[in-house]
Amino acid sequence: MIILFDLDGTLIDSTEAILETFHHSFNVHKYPNPEDEEIKALIGYPLDVMYEELGVHRDVVWDYVSTYKEYYREISTLRTELLENAREAVIKASEFAVLGIVTTKTGEYSRILMEHFELMQYFEVLIGREDVENPKPHEEPILKALEKLDTNNKEIWMIGDTKLDLISAKNAKVNSIGLLCGYGELDCLNKYTNVIFNDALEAVKYLLNRKI
Repeated sequence: MIILFDLDGTLIDSTEAILETFHHSFNVHKYPNPEDEEIKALIGYPLDVMYEELGVHRDVVWDYVSTYKEYYREISTLRTELLENAREAVIKASEFAVLGIVTTKTGEYSRILMEHFELMQYFEVLIGREDVENPKPHEEPILKALEKLDTNNKEIWMIGDTKLDLISAKNAKVNSIGLLCGYGELDCLNKYTNVIFNDALEAVKYLLNRKI
């Protein structure tokens, strides 16, 4: 079995780091700060898409992204926590499956965070935003991860907390599980998968039972 995990809202809670960094970038560029809820509603999308949705003009959006990345690099490990049961989920999953991370977060920072939490060694592959042309919900990130793994006769699952993860899985023709511990709402996730759990550990236990 192959299990691919999203990061934000699936294994980690980086809401504080994301919000603080967005507000920092808006302050630097002297642009009116959006409400926290407006930002949170877009978590999971690429940064440039988030900024455009928050009103930043396309011509300058990459200036904001650059400011974001500089600041996020400084605070990410200080303002990010593992979600409840995430560590247990990863360790248990590694006992019966090959693991990967597929995220729209920058891969470099994702790797730093996973190493900070001493979990990176459990993953065979990590695909971040810079590794693909087309981020989730496109299938490219998942397919890119699978290129690096032996998929022969293996059941493949994508676990994530937003519709972007689930649509990407559908487009890549792999199975999906939605989680309620992140940014997606039950009604929304239900449209894209009929397998939904509260957190990653519940999902992993479900997959272990399938394997037995």
